[in-house]
Amino acid sequence: MIKFHPSEEHLFHYVTGELTPAMLMVVGTHVDMCSQCQRNVHHIEEDLAQKVFGQRQIPTELKAANDSFDGDDMLAEIMAQTPQPKQHLLNGVANELILEGRRFPLPGTLARSHHRIGAWHKLIGQMWRAPVQVGGEDVLTFIYMAKNTKVPEHTHKGNEATLVVNGLFNDETSEYRDGDFMFLDGSVKHTPETRHEDCLTLAALDAPMHFTSGISRLLNPFSSLFFK
Repeated sequence: MIKFHPSEEHLFHYVTGELTPAMLMVVGTHVDMCSQCQRNVHHIEEDLAQKVFGQRQIPTELKAANDSFDGDDMLAEIMAQTPQPKQHLLNGVANELILEGRRFPLPGTLARSHHRIGAWHKLIGQMWRAPVQVGGEDVLTFIYMAKNTKVPEHTHKGNEATLVVNGLFNDETSEYRDGDFMFLDGSVKHTPETRHEDCLTLAALDAPMHFTSGISRLLNPFSSLFFK
C-alpha cells in the first residue's frame, strides 16, 4: 500500500503542466502507480473544468475535442522535444528495465520514455545510476541500491523528489515501498539504506546533495556524480 504521495500543490501543477520535465516524469509515474492520486487528479481536472466553463453547457465541438484529448500524447510530445541519449539500456524491451540480472517492470509513463534512459554507471558501494534525458535544468536519474547498501547521511542543496519504482528502503523516519513519493529540501538530513531487499528509485534533483556526517563529508567534491 502506498503511504507517501505528492502534495495537492504538486498534483495541481501536474494537471496544469507547470512542473519541470523531470518533476512531470516523477509525479506522472507516481500517478501511474497510485489509484488514490489518479482519483485526485481526476477531481482536480473536474474542478478546473468547472471553473473554466461554469454552469454553461460545453459546445458540442469543444466536448468532442475534450473527449479525444489524450494526456499521454501530450506528455510524449513534450518528451519528443528533448535530446536522445546515445546508449539504450533496455535491450529493445519497452516495459522493463534490466540491471545486474534483475528485471524491473516500468510503469506506463516510464515505459513510453524508455529510449531516454542512458547508460548505467556504478557509484559508491553497491549503487548504480542511469540518467533519464528529459530536458530542463533539473536532473532526472534512476538510482539502484543493492541489498545491504547505505547512502551516507546527507541533505540537499536544493529540492529532491524521489519515487520508489521497485523494492524497499528505509531512513531514520520511515520505510518506503513501491510507489511511495518523497519531496525533500535542505531542512532534511537522512541516511537511506536497504536491508533485506534491493531498491530502484527515480529521483529529480535541482542541485547536488551535500554529505553531512563524519568522514562522508570527504565525498562532497564527488556529490556531482549524483547530479549530471
